[in-house]
Amino acid sequence: MSAKRPFEIVEGDGRPSLEEAAAAVRTLIRWAGDDPDREGLIDTPERVARAYREFFAGYGEDPREVLSRTFTEVEGYDEIVLLKDIRIESHCEHHMVPIIGTAHVAYLPDRRVVGISKLARIVELYARRLQIQEKLTAQIATAIQDVLKPRGVGVVIEADHACMTTRGVHKPGVTMVTRRLLGCFREDPVRREFLAMLG
Repeated sequence: MSAKRPFEIVEGDGRPSLEEAAAAVRTLIRWAGDDPDREGLIDTPERVARAYREFFAGYGEDPREVLSRTFTEVEGYDEIVLLKDIRIESHCEHHMVPIIGTAHVAYLPDRRVVGISKLARIVELYARRLQIQEKLTAQIATAIQDVLKPRGVGVVIEADHACMTTRGVHKPGVTMVTRRLLGCFREDPVRREFLAMLG
């Protein structure tokens, strides 16, 4: 089964229509105390609905499909592959506000590798869903481990959470760090090498 394209809405998949989503945004605008019919807000409900379609496009993609094409002509390469500083734009599932940060994704190949853009796409796929950072970190690592079957996987995410910086305790400048180590990355020499590569 092929993955849905980002922004694609499939009829009959149980989702509300664009019009229903826009109506819900109009309700929120009224609840906030403003008039959705005033000039500056007249097109906002549909804009927000379309933005949400983009923000949460990850629900329409299959991680197995993203990682399915691999390469075995690696001339015996058997060291860590690390993709650093992949930008993350996600949304907190508790308050639906942004989580912004970076992911570092590594794996130790077992006779096959995947194109590096696919690693970035896996990060994007899971980030574009309602998330908590701990779950996001685990999902990325597990997908790579399950599909590629490498000797091990390491994922580290560093991110700022608007649910903490713009509301509640109002603590800007705080970064949350999570990591998930699978396979040989749980063993001390590989773990130390991976963390050293992150600087």
